[in-house]
Amino acid sequence: MDKLHLDQHISQQFNQELEDIRNRVLAMGGLVEQQVTNGLTALLENDGDLAEQVSRSDYEVNAMEVEIDEECIQVLARRAPTASDLRLIVAVIKAITDLERIGDEAEKLGRFAAELSSSNRTLEYRKELRHLGGLVRSMLHDSLDAFARLDADAALTIAQRDEDVNAEYENLTRLLTTHLVEDPRRVTEILKITWCARALERIGDHSVNICEYVVYLVKGRDIRHTNIASDHSSTDNNDETS
Repeated sequence: MDKLHLDQHISQQFNQELEDIRNRVLAMGGLVEQQVTNGLTALLENDGDLAEQVSRSDYEVNAMEVEIDEECIQVLARRAPTASDLRLIVAVIKAITDLERIGDEAEKLGRFAAELSSSNRTLEYRKELRHLGGLVRSMLHDSLDAFARLDADAALTIAQRDEDVNAEYENLTRLLTTHLVEDPRRVTEILKITWCARALERIGDHSVNICEYVVYLVKGRDIRHTNIASDHSSTDNNDETS
């Protein structure tokens, strides 16, 4: 398997282009991570002003996606990269798509948080939302860190944490459904809180995707639609025997 060497090209300019692309992805990731944090804070603290700010800032993420995508296309056209360089470009194009979608989910958090800020209904579910949000934010942060460090083993470990996110989301959904049955008059508010929980769960899914791209980038293996836990075990075994 071709090893990953992003800084060993004859052309120093090509080295710089690849590094610039990677840095742009991390900058985009930092912006998205901040939007998720702000959206969750707005939801938990009933901060209508912050919620409005989050709901209106999605255009920044969209613009970064377009710029990075265009830079990748230019590199493909000028350099015709192969092996690990090509994997980097492919992984970046996929990763920025997921980051843009995380930005969309953060925008939803902001929008629904703004609509819910006039009531105190979210306070009833603050503990559950805070726990779910904490799990998701941690996954997103760590997946971006794995991308920055090109750490495939860490990426596999992080991806497995999605099971905890799913379990917390299902618990919160059951609680909301029970309260909806008990008091149907609250259907609008409970549905909005449910959609916020769903947005957080989807952010976890997109974080898993980023982890999968790290494994593809570093190891050249596509682990989508596979059992990540067993794949991680297989990777550990291969590393021990190599």
